[in-house]
Amino acid sequence: MSFRLLGTFVMAALLGCGGGSSQGGSAPRSFDFSAFEEEIQAFLDESGVPGVGAILVHRDEGVIYEGTFGNYTRDRVSLIASSTKMITAGVLLRLQDEGLLDMEVPIVEQIGDWGESNSGITPGQLVSNSSGLVGLGPNPTFGPYLCQYLPNGTLQDCARQIFTTEGDDEFLVPPDTQFRYGGAQWQVAGGVAEKVSGKSWAQLIDEIYVQPCELDALGYNNHFVQITNSQGDPFGYPEGFDSNPSVLDPTENPNMEAGAYVSIGDYGKLLLMHLRGGVCGDQRVLTEDAVREMQADRIAAKYGGSTGAGFARGYGMGWWISREQPGLIFDPGAYGSTAWIDEERGYGGFLVIEQTSDLGSELFNRAVDRANAAVDEAE
Repeated sequence: MSFRLLGTFVMAALLGCGGGSSQGGSAPRSFDFSAFEEEIQAFLDESGVPGVGAILVHRDEGVIYEGTFGNYTRDRVSLIASSTKMITAGVLLRLQDEGLLDMEVPIVEQIGDWGESNSGITPGQLVSNSSGLVGLGPNPTFGPYLCQYLPNGTLQDCARQIFTTEGDDEFLVPPDTQFRYGGAQWQVAGGVAEKVSGKSWAQLIDEIYVQPCELDALGYNNHFVQITNSQGDPFGYPEGFDSNPSVLDPTENPNMEAGAYVSIGDYGKLLLMHLRGGVCGDQRVLTEDAVREMQADRIAAKYGGSTGAGFARGYGMGWWISREQPGLIFDPGAYGSTAWIDEERGYGGFLVIEQTSDLGSELFNRAVDRANAAVDEAE
């Protein structure tokens, strides 16, 4: 195991969106994450998982912990499955900030050549899993939407195909009436972003996140038919990726809900940006209003909806939201990564393993109380 405790000494190399000294010039607080580390190591020993990466960031203190366990390394790049969603949703909110998109105006009123089908669906409904389109449940391989998993073609063509197909008509429900997690509605959201901006998804990611936040590894692809899990588990990590995005062919149709890859350091910078009201260092990525909109329980406000998930029954835009503990939000992924922000404590974290969501949930549930305690007890 290698790790860094950055509560007592905040490294100058982590200035900007990724770290920096305490806000307001006060002395940095001292954090003791030994119990947090011990719990992660115990999980590793008991589960047989080969490695874990962890980063914790604080609104005022910057990066307060960065650690790697087992065979995980600080610069390792991992596919993060649905932990992609908050990143994708943020792109659309940025375009709204720029006046190119309105999250609550029907798409057909903002894009003139996508026909009249699904005329009531808005971008906000897409990224709150409330569009009425077919989600991952009960049919993740719904025939008319299969282009979402294919690296050939373009994002805009795939999005338009999904949005305009008549093959889903009997399976649709009215928008803002039912929570249908994931699926092709996210591909539509990405196509909308490209259409209104006139830029490719790769350009948007570079301009909105990579450059202002000085990210080293963040990117998107569509890996589902290119590399697979060796055990045949569609929700298991595709080992052939092995921290090497170049094993994937370039694509103009990246997967919007689950196609991102990133290092723990880069994801930590994005979490810190959210904690700091949309700012990376001195660069504004999102307005404070956009951050609040993403983290508000949209499905409750719009239609009294619920995710049905025990850990978080609310959902915003890319974020699962706890209704039992206000200010606690999550973005977990099928491969075992878990991102969270605890607004009350002013910190967030990202735990990543290259395994399954069940193991990722176990790791998070074991470690988060230790992280909370360390933040609460910091001096």
